[in-house]
Amino acid sequence: MNTKNNRRRRESMERIEKAFIELLQAKELNEITVSDICKRCELNRSTFYANYMDLYDLADQVRAHLEEEVNRLYEMEKEQKFNSNNYLRLFCHIQENQLFYRTYFKLGYDNQFKLQDYDMQQAKRHFDNQYIEYHVEFFRSGFNAIVKMWLAGGCKETPEEMDRIIRSEYQGRSNL
Repeated sequence: MNTKNNRRRRESMERIEKAFIELLQAKELNEITVSDICKRCELNRSTFYANYMDLYDLADQVRAHLEEEVNRLYEMEKEQKFNSNNYLRLFCHIQENQLFYRTYFKLGYDNQFKLQDYDMQQAKRHFDNQYIEYHVEFFRSGFNAIVKMWLAGGCKETPEEMDRIIRSEYQGRSNL
């Protein structure tokens, strides 16, 4: 495919994803149709189906894009096998991309997300290498709950304040 067609396809996909995300703010996934999306972004159904199998495929691709972006935030650390526990970077990203994160949570993807980069060595030290999977789940669930609450409130607190909240919740357990 030539560059012009690639650009056109990418633009169509962006329009479809944007329309889908906007519709999800007012409706549940099972209330949205491909026709709703196509009307909103003024594209044909054939364009939708050329890029996505169905609404669930579209939802999965929206999730994948967000997860890729978050992974890029910590790419250097992953390469160097170093964990800075820099939550401020993530809170800034959340504040700048509130609609995407609301969508992610609304679709329930947070329940499927597995913490792959949790600092297991640090956890083993702080929890005497006991019940680590419980501590990981507690952290994941608590972190998600705090982010959801922050989003629901319109992200009124600054990313710096949210970083302090997370660190204070972990107080006494790590040197975050």
